[in-house]
Amino acid sequence: MFTAIFGSFEAGIIYAIMALGVYLSFRILDFPDLTVDGSFVTGAALSAVLIVNGVNPFLATIMALVAGFAAGCMTGLLHTFGKINNLLSGILMMIALYSINLRIMGRSNIPLLNTETSFTQIGTFFDSLGIDSFLNSLLTMVGLGDSLPSTWGILIFMIIVTFVIKSLTDLFLQTEIGLAVRATGNNKQMIRSFSANTNLLTILGLGLSNALVAFSGALIAQQGGFADVGMGIGMIVIGLASVIIGEALFGTKSIARATLAVIGGSIIYRIVVTLALRVEFLDPGDMKVITALIVIIALTAPKLIEHSKEKKRKAKRRQEKMNRLQASAERKGENHAALKSDS
Repeated sequence: MFTAIFGSFEAGIIYAIMALGVYLSFRILDFPDLTVDGSFVTGAALSAVLIVNGVNPFLATIMALVAGFAAGCMTGLLHTFGKINNLLSGILMMIALYSINLRIMGRSNIPLLNTETSFTQIGTFFDSLGIDSFLNSLLTMVGLGDSLPSTWGILIFMIIVTFVIKSLTDLFLQTEIGLAVRATGNNKQMIRSFSANTNLLTILGLGLSNALVAFSGALIAQQGGFADVGMGIGMIVIGLASVIIGEALFGTKSIARATLAVIGGSIIYRIVVTLALRVEFLDPGDMKVITALIVIIALTAPKLIEHSKEKKRKAKRRQEKMNRLQASAERKGENHAALKSDS
């Protein structure tokens, strides 16, 4: 059980980078970008091909980020200069990326199990420092010695990387350009009245969004040990689920809190899916149904809770009004009785 939760937390923190990308397009730009399903695979495919051909895995991961940025910019160009509907632009780019990804990979699947990736190097580095043995000895002391993780390096490294990206995203959204991107998502006409180029801001926002998605795809391929042309199917739904769950549980009072909520939502989503798959009558093929149910619950639960609270508030106000009327009637009765006794 501990190993399953540990693996879910580790995967959740990696997928959180993808969810941050979805947050940028879906919440900041108000753009339902289906390019995500393709750019996630582009990042995985490009990094896998480069690693297999001897390129440094860290450099390959950075190049995946650049490729994702280019894919997002293409979607932005289709929407802004091609005047194509935002949803259709993403769908067209997603379809095009399927063939592009096959071209990059040369086949539908590239295994990385016996290849030196960034995670194998990180695992070796942390093991040489003695961190793995120290943390595992602590787990053994508390009675969890039967389910020790193979390495803590990936988790620690990904927590650092994810929070660095979160901090950079927060800083960017507070710069002049970042504020303009946020304003573009809120009210395009208003920001145009200030002579801002909303087309370039939209392209930039989509580029950054898909850069994060492709970066996450490259890391997931290295963690899972393979890149597959079909691994991006449904990724936009998973990203949205992470965003919605995080917002529902942690709130969105500020940008920093919202991006932190997205990371928390991604981790919680992975843990919930893992726990759901441990139910006997469910199997890995039910993962899409589980995802849909999680999103439905995350969307409807806050509204139902708010509706219930509103009903209670109304009932309380009605009761207070009735109490005031009753008190007023009693006072009138007492006054009337006093007048009669005086007369």
